Amino acid sequence: MTARLDSLPPVTGAQRAALLAGPRTAEVHRALMAEVPAMAAVETGGTASAETLPAVLSVVAWNLERCLFPEDSAAHLDRFAPDVLLLSEMDHGMARTGQRHTTAEMARALGMTYAYGVEFFEMGLGGPTERPLCTDDFNRLGWHGNAILSRVPLSAVTLIRLDDHGHWYSAAAGADPEQPRLGGRMALAAVVETAAGPLCVVSTHLESNADAAHRSRQMAVLLDGAEAFAPGLPVLIGGDLNTGNHLPPDFDWRRETLFAEAEARGYTWDFTAEGMTTRPSLITPHPDRVMKLDWFAGRGLSPLDSAVVSSLDAAGRPLSDHDAVWCRARMG
Repeated sequence: MTARLDSLPPVTGAQRAALLAGPRTAEVHRALMAEVPAMAAVETGGTASAETLPAVLSVVAWNLERCLFPEDSAAHLDRFAPDVLLLSEMDHGMARTGQRHTTAEMARALGMTYAYGVEFFEMGLGGPTERPLCTDDFNRLGWHGNAILSRVPLSAVTLIRLDDHGHWYSAAAGADPEQPRLGGRMALAAVVETAAGPLCVVSTHLESNADAAHRSRQMAVLLDGAEAFAPGLPVLIGGDLNTGNHLPPDFDWRRETLFAEAEARGYTWDFTAEGMTTRPSLITPHPDRVMKLDWFAGRGLSPLDSAVVSSLDAAGRPLSDHDAVWCRARMG
């Protein structure tokens, strides 16, 4: 059962010391996950501007790459008048983003409610390209995760853990020594009310440091979790699926098996516009890589329109190393 809280309890000094002491194994990771309450909780807040969404919805999914510019990122989406935002890589209490709660600040700027779930507790200050941005030599909280923003209240929320073996903690799982973390990939799901009935929306972020089979297993866990949370409801999933990562030599998303996994459950990918979704940014470690990572999948609603939205602001500054994806969908 996912706890719904006004704020997430921080990792204690003793818990952080245990994380650093190790050993870095899957068993230790699972034990430590169970001891950190925020790993099984969702923070909710913000203010709704409506009680019910229309039957035709505007939805944006965007990996904001830590969310360096919350207010500017919110303003960048004005022309799409989003009813729902599905966001990933959102910092909360990280030195590299000024210790800000980037999700709450975006929600405030847009006049929306929010749900925020922790993907990782960051044990360090981030990767080499991020450390020059740090305002302090410590993280106030160290949270990094996914979020859902909505113009209406969230009638139910849940966090779906996609793995617990410590992919970024255990050396045996291939952890990155530059970015030690507690946690793992996850999905955040919520139910919103529309004029045509309730809709389940899901924000997710699948594993980059893995192959297609790993991501397909994560997609299966996500789909099982969404069905258990909102049985029979229409579902719209959006996020960075990391399609093509670790698929040399061409990083071709077409070789992923997660697409068929969802289609077998009645989902369609027709909500996603054609085109690549990555670009050079201020902090990306892979400025030359061009990939299609960001997607929508839906069941029980109809796609009407879609686009890839450039993350370059009016001054040509990249707000993220991902472009956003947008869709307009009709319930029913």
